Amino acid sequence: MILGAIEAGGTKFVLAVGNEKGEITEKISIPTRNPEETMKEIHDFFKGKNIEALGIGCFGPLELNKDKEKYGFITSTPKLAWADYDILGNLRKNLGVPVEISTDVSGAALGEITFGDYKDEHTLLYITIGTGIGGGYVIDGKIHNGMLHPEMGHILMSRHPEDTFEGSCPYHGNCFEGMASGPANEKRTGMKGTEIPDDHKSFDYIASYIAEALMSYILVLSPTKIVLGGGVMGRTRMFPEIRRILSEKLNGYVKTDQLGDLLHYITEPSLGTESGIKGALALALMAE
Repeated sequence: MILGAIEAGGTKFVLAVGNEKGEITEKISIPTRNPEETMKEIHDFFKGKNIEALGIGCFGPLELNKDKEKYGFITSTPKLAWADYDILGNLRKNLGVPVEISTDVSGAALGEITFGDYKDEHTLLYITIGTGIGGGYVIDGKIHNGMLHPEMGHILMSRHPEDTFEGSCPYHGNCFEGMASGPANEKRTGMKGTEIPDDHKSFDYIASYIAEALMSYILVLSPTKIVLGGGVMGRTRMFPEIRRILSEKLNGYVKTDQLGDLLHYITEPSLGTESGIKGALALALMAE
């Protein structure tokens, strides 16, 4: 089966052709411009590829309720040119194939549980910590959505006692994204992300915020596997520090096999940087 896949981000779109096994045969990256220019490049790429279905993991917020008139629209995004844009309708009309859409991070979660090392997991929580913070949750192979897709980056944080940074989220100030994202740390330190050394104290704060968020997710969602991706997680000491602080915060309250082995419970993406695009292939398999 020939499948199309799109990982649509705020700065770039990754376009790919692959199959039902998650194998990618062709892939390119294009910059995120205005909808007219970007969509034309997408149409041109897939022209003649004979894809049978398309999956798209997209930046949001998105309307994902299939009963709503604006199902498949990008809604109140800060990328104003894309606000209230019918990306799903455009792709269905111009490519003439079934299309399935979800958020980019939900797509990454689906990719990990469909094509990655975590196929046997009952539930998988994927958190990306980079330019923004988002979460996707897969239960028995299906992406969880409710009245909206999860907005896990906007739970409020208890401020670290040594952290004087007020937070960068324009809506909530000291929410998870406002305290632990890459741009938040740039504002906190006054340095570009690539200039902040690995041993900078700010990463102690970020590890604490991530551990606090994971504690909340564990207690509410009870995932059987947690995957952490995104640029901030590329720092070498983040995983060990997050596991250590999380264990302290849980304080033995929950006792499970997974929490007794945090090294294998809180992990890196098994698909590396391809979780998102392979997740889009998995979405294509669900397209109607």
